[in-house]
Amino acid sequence: MKLGFPSSVLITLCMVQSFENSFVASFSSTYSTSFVSPKTILNSRNKFKIDTSLLDVVNTDNAESTEIVDRAPCFDGSCSSDPDEVVHDESSWVGEATTRLGDMTGPTVWTEFGRLSQENHISANLGQGFPDWVPPKFAVDSLVEAALDVAKSPHQYTRTAGHPNLVKRLAGRYSTHMDREIDPMGEVAVTIGASQALYLSLQTLIKPGDEVILFEPFFDLYVNQIKLAGGTPVYVPLTFVPYDESENAISGGEWVLEPENLEKAITPKTRTILINSPHNPTGKVFTQPEMEYIAKAVKMAGPQCVVLSDEVYKYIVHSPPAEQMVAEEEAQFSGQLQNPSLSCPGHIHFASLPDMWDRTITISSAGKTFSATGWQVGWCIGPKHLISPIHQIIPYVQFCASTVIQEALARALPKADEPYEGFSSYYDYLRAMYTRKRDLLGSALKSTGFAIPDYNLTPGGGFFIFARIGKDIAAAIPKERIMAKNIAAPGGIARQDWALCQWLVEEKGILCIPSSPFFSKERALAGASDEFVRIAFCKTDDTIKEAAQAFSILSEEGCKTTATE
Repeated sequence: MKLGFPSSVLITLCMVQSFENSFVASFSSTYSTSFVSPKTILNSRNKFKIDTSLLDVVNTDNAESTEIVDRAPCFDGSCSSDPDEVVHDESSWVGEATTRLGDMTGPTVWTEFGRLSQENHISANLGQGFPDWVPPKFAVDSLVEAALDVAKSPHQYTRTAGHPNLVKRLAGRYSTHMDREIDPMGEVAVTIGASQALYLSLQTLIKPGDEVILFEPFFDLYVNQIKLAGGTPVYVPLTFVPYDESENAISGGEWVLEPENLEKAITPKTRTILINSPHNPTGKVFTQPEMEYIAKAVKMAGPQCVVLSDEVYKYIVHSPPAEQMVAEEEAQFSGQLQNPSLSCPGHIHFASLPDMWDRTITISSAGKTFSATGWQVGWCIGPKHLISPIHQIIPYVQFCASTVIQEALARALPKADEPYEGFSSYYDYLRAMYTRKRDLLGSALKSTGFAIPDYNLTPGGGFFIFARIGKDIAAAIPKERIMAKNIAAPGGIARQDWALCQWLVEEKGILCIPSSPFFSKERALAGASDEFVRIAFCKTDDTIKEAAQAFSILSEEGCKTTATE
């Protein structure tokens, strides 16, 4: 076998003179069968006049026909740039973390639908949960001010556990949320997004064999993070209760936590219960009684059980539980609610429940609230005995989250409490905006034939609608797509939810996300996720209107198909 190198690679290697000896040793041991010896490559450096313009192309011999390959997605599957032959046993090189992921290291729903979105014309991307508009002006201004602040110059490392200005802001706000004094230096940890906050929390809590309870459906990231920590996911299914339970009816409904299902999942190995409210993907807001069920289960599990409460959508409760709103209005009227702008109407901080502060790590971030998911600043709030281990592990994962972004957020937080766009605060504006977008998309979905929650009856939060597939829509899906092979789908099979979403993106230009990745593999293959798709409304009005137009065409096709059957 011969191993050749493009001329640009030869030139680049020649530039690295200081690494000649180490490169020769490593190269020789790895590519002993190559027809080009390392010495030949290194000695050839004098034969080339180095021109920096050559670094702009991958292959100078055939620059016009060569495409630059983004290798990042290749870690999720096979790439055209992968070698044709494998000349070694890779399984013997796999580390413990990769081994723990097992068969979940292949293509994912995100890589698959990311690929489909690039290969097809998309008129409406209602898939991934990121807003497609600029963050509010006060947030952007805060970023610019922080970046240009010559006096403070927040462009170097800051405190590892969190930028002092930011942890003080967060501690002040959560002191109000939790109705207790939060120590900014001991009970707050700043991370790179909420995902890392969850990762570090699990790493400090879980030992191999420990069990972590998830409410199903769940955000798919949770499962692999639990496995990376050596834990075992234990699934507690939420029960879908349709409004109309008559035979052959397809209606919306709500997802309910049944206490007996949670109690059955508790064992002596239960180390953590992971709760996400408002909930991704269903939009469910856990009610006060449900939160109390969970608190009871924590005590039942024993003193080792800790709750991880993912609250990234807490400022987007667009349909608050009625009983919660009554309680908050009474608190405000009686003067118990000192700063209304710091409240999160309809949201319950789990750690604020009786006896739960000492057993809860609260996780949140700025991305969803400020429409700035790329800022990647998250945090953990909790008692010192749970936060201190996170402080200890952070320096070994990264030295600190971005200093300038942390400083920008510290400046933006008090501005968000001020009147904004005719509302008493930015947070009030945010809820009103998402309520309007929810209704705009919801109207289009209902007209198409999807069944969605009735938000006058069912509490809701976040920016996803977990829509139920109606009969006309199901009839419109080409039959050959259902149960077709697809390596990225659970079990390698595209069931109805996956088939619909793939057909929509390839033929209709609408990107939605199938529900099956949000269920355990066993339940997805049993059909529990067949009837649902996740559709995002954190998009501009123009995007939602484009989607409405495309959905209307889909509805017409579905009706015609049903009529001919």
